[in-house]
Amino acid sequence: MVSRQRGRRRPGSEVPRPADDEVPVRPADLKQLRRLATFLRPYRMRLAAAIGAVVVAAAMGLVFPFVIGRLVDSALTESSSGDFSTVNGIALLLLGVFTIQALFNYVKQYQLAAVGEGVVADIRTRLYSHLMLLSVKFFESRKTGEITSRLTSDVAVVQATVSSSVAQVASQTLTLIGGVILLFVISIKLSATVLVVLPLVIGAARFFGKRLEKLSAAFQDRVAEANATAEEAIAGIRVVQWFGAEQVLVDRYSDSIAASYRLALRRARLRALYIPAVQYSVFATISLVLWFGSRLVLQGEMTGGELVTFLLYTFTVAGAIGTFSGLYGQLQEALGSTRRIFEMLDEVSDIREPAQPVDLVDVSGKVTFDAVSFTYSDRVGDVLTDVSLEAAPDQVVALVGPSGAGKSTLVQLIARFFDPTDGQVSIDGIDIRNVRVADLRSHMAAVPQDTHLFSGTIAENILMGNAAASQEEVRAAAVAANADEFITAFPDGYDTLVGERGVKLSGGQRQRVAIARALLKDPRILILDEATSSLDSESEAVVQEALAHLMEGRTTFVIAHRLSTVRDADRILVIDEGRIVEEGTHDSLTALGGLYAELSQRQFRSDSDPTEGNGHR
Repeated sequence: MVSRQRGRRRPGSEVPRPADDEVPVRPADLKQLRRLATFLRPYRMRLAAAIGAVVVAAAMGLVFPFVIGRLVDSALTESSSGDFSTVNGIALLLLGVFTIQALFNYVKQYQLAAVGEGVVADIRTRLYSHLMLLSVKFFESRKTGEITSRLTSDVAVVQATVSSSVAQVASQTLTLIGGVILLFVISIKLSATVLVVLPLVIGAARFFGKRLEKLSAAFQDRVAEANATAEEAIAGIRVVQWFGAEQVLVDRYSDSIAASYRLALRRARLRALYIPAVQYSVFATISLVLWFGSRLVLQGEMTGGELVTFLLYTFTVAGAIGTFSGLYGQLQEALGSTRRIFEMLDEVSDIREPAQPVDLVDVSGKVTFDAVSFTYSDRVGDVLTDVSLEAAPDQVVALVGPSGAGKSTLVQLIARFFDPTDGQVSIDGIDIRNVRVADLRSHMAAVPQDTHLFSGTIAENILMGNAAASQEEVRAAAVAANADEFITAFPDGYDTLVGERGVKLSGGQRQRVAIARALLKDPRILILDEATSSLDSESEAVVQEALAHLMEGRTTFVIAHRLSTVRDADRILVIDEGRIVEEGTHDSLTALGGLYAELSQRQFRSDSDPTEGNGHR
């Protein structure tokens, strides 16, 4: 199926968010931050310790200019007498201030790092857990790279905010308030001069911050798009190289990266203008303070030490204002990432859990379709129309028919990957919509044509069927699946790494590991979706023998293109254009002379002469 991405943009377009109204309003930002704060609750003791350390460190920062001023005045007073005892005492006091500040800064940095790492781990776990509960429909409408971008780059941006911004806000708030109060205590005239600049800096912060948020969100979108392209190409590298499409995909990736680079340059230009503008305002204010303060000293309205103290407090207040400005810009960047994360956390599966679930107990495996119709939301027309069937326990039901007839869709409805548009699917007479999804699927297993193994060991892949199984049970399942012989031939045996998607194993070996996985689960209902269609004759014979073990005592649905693999099925259902058009055994359907007989004859000719027919070989 072609992957669709909601709101997907043409590669190379520079501004993915064309409308200003796409930037969230401030109340939404506050709601977002409050929601992010809920992730801090498990770490509130660490956060309290960090904030306590912040208060002490900030207080020491406010004491420092006062001590320096006293030191200057003492030095000027005692320079004529030659007695430096007061200066020495103040210098030791200053050293003590720095020591206390350093110790509490250590506590602050460590505790906040622990909080930030914990919050990020929790967000990633929550997001991943939520993703695992979403329906197949969600994953069909998004690229894998877009999803993983939420787990990586977006969460990393949030981590930087949580780890530093919380402390900075607390520290700079204390510093700013305390510094302004002390400035007025020292000199009201000089303080009025300093505060003239404050509204200008705050206004600049808001102006630049809004634009930084828009550019950062657009940049993250472009990076996600590039990641999606790269991940698809890497996952399908053999197809890429078979068709010589390397340059096409390189160009596509380069277009996304180039677009993100252009956005990054715009963001860099904005930052480059923003920071010097704030710095200029600060240093211009300091120059004004020096000029005016020097006049006050000469007029005897303040001492030289008080001027130095005032100047240091001015630096402190200016630094706090500048830090707040930077924090505002950082916050705006983080809001774009948190919005993307929460958007995904707010995704609701279209497969709803029942309000009062019915437990499946002692499942026999009877599957019933009662007038089932189904339509994909993005397609026109029914994929299945008024399908009614009943599969008895321990029965093998084969589904055959032309490609696109609806066979795979039918078996996906059994596992409730989708819900019928009309009609009802039941197991043992219970509508599956009244059963918990996890409970329903715990009684099922599947061996698909495109076997997906995970990049761990063979044993780990088999254990996907039953994580609590013992080593002996794993081996017993592998023996029944005709897999033990080739597994034990590997130097590492069951600890052999299979590579991504099982790339280090042959097709037949992957299928047998998948069969062992299904055997270990011991399901009542089994789905075999063209499980041998891509294998050579030798591998197919071995896998068919393993499948015979797997199907024993279970209700089995078999989808097959090779009709020779379903000759012994208890019932064969022929599906065409979403309807069951024929039903019976192989012999009865062949004698009927309908679609099944036509497909069988066509395949027989194809097997006899590879130049004819549809060439499924």
